[in-house]
Amino acid sequence: MEGDAPDHVHLILDGFACRHKITSEGTRHIMAYLVPGDFCDLHVLILKAMDHNIGTLSPCRLVKIPGSRILEMTERPALARALWWATLVDEAVLREWLVNIGQREAPERVAHILCELLLRLRAVGLADGDSYELPITQEELGDTLGLSTVHVNRTVQALRAENLITLKRGHVVILDQDRLFEFSGFNPNYLHLPTGAAANRIRTLNSAT
Repeated sequence: MEGDAPDHVHLILDGFACRHKITSEGTRHIMAYLVPGDFCDLHVLILKAMDHNIGTLSPCRLVKIPGSRILEMTERPALARALWWATLVDEAVLREWLVNIGQREAPERVAHILCELLLRLRAVGLADGDSYELPITQEELGDTLGLSTVHVNRTVQALRAENLITLKRGHVVILDQDRLFEFSGFNPNYLHLPTGAAANRIRTLNSAT
């Protein structure tokens, strides 16, 4: 919770979680999705207290890593670079989400987040070709994209009508990846998907934890 000072860092192994803030009126805004392989709160060791909340969007399995262990890892250059890489990608995703909410219309917003999740889940082996499980409700999508649940529902129906996606009972199928990328203005460069040396650093980090 916001204001907490945890002494462990949490790494998602299974399931979906999110970072979110609650306004004084009690409404929620989701600022990040956390999928398997993501750290929830790596920054807290430096900033000392949480400035937002972390919540689950589905049943999750995670590992608690003592803060002292994380600090030890930063003394090893390869692991320090991997941790730094993870933090920088988090920031890049947040920047893209701000653009998505501020500059795209509702259909493009929804399409864009579905494109992002396809590539993120594919990178960790959780997408089957162009399909994946999405344990997120339309209300939660609305809290992410600044849309009402009714607006999200209409937008999903419009994407279906254009034969771009199917979404049924939490199962997403991207029917035409190229068209959906073009429709939403999706450019995956901000994800900095690991290849080559970067992928090796991530594997090193995962084995160490």
